[in-house]
Amino acid sequence: MSKITDAESREFIPVRIAVLTVSDTRALADDRSGDTLVARLKAAGHILADRDIVKDDRGAIADKLRAWSLDPEIDVVISTGGTGLTGRDVSVEAHRDVYEKEIDAFATLFTMISFQKIGTSAVQSRATGGVANGTYLFALPGSTGACKDAWDEILAPQLDYRHPPCNFVEIFPRLDEHKRRK
Repeated sequence: MSKITDAESREFIPVRIAVLTVSDTRALADDRSGDTLVARLKAAGHILADRDIVKDDRGAIADKLRAWSLDPEIDVVISTGGTGLTGRDVSVEAHRDVYEKEIDAFATLFTMISFQKIGTSAVQSRATGGVANGTYLFALPGSTGACKDAWDEILAPQLDYRHPPCNFVEIFPRLDEHKRRK
């Protein structure tokens, strides 16, 4: 008889995820990266909490991230677009304007995964992750391939409560413990 591990006995917990596309040119009708993220999060059993598109404007991006991070119906925000090196790419700066804590290893792991797929071109991506108001925030490149890689290789396992030895879901209750009354 095999012994059941703690991870095997855990029930899946759906996470409420908002998807934000950062683009000066896209609309919902042609937002392939946003569509990719929505399809993957739904296929995994999660809930699409909200979806929007904002222009490449640091203040507008940060405002949307703050509003969603304060919304009790949103657990995670994933943005796509605006993480490159051009003058209009300001998603990373907007995310960092909002973060209380940055998840440094997210960028490192994303770069490692990207390097396996696109070689040294991975240095041009500035994907990032962090936490604000008890909400996880992730900024991904605007390419569908990058969104697939980030979701499949990092976010899908980390947003699955059953993933051992640890995952983002199991520490949700503790993300804003410093703000609670003692």
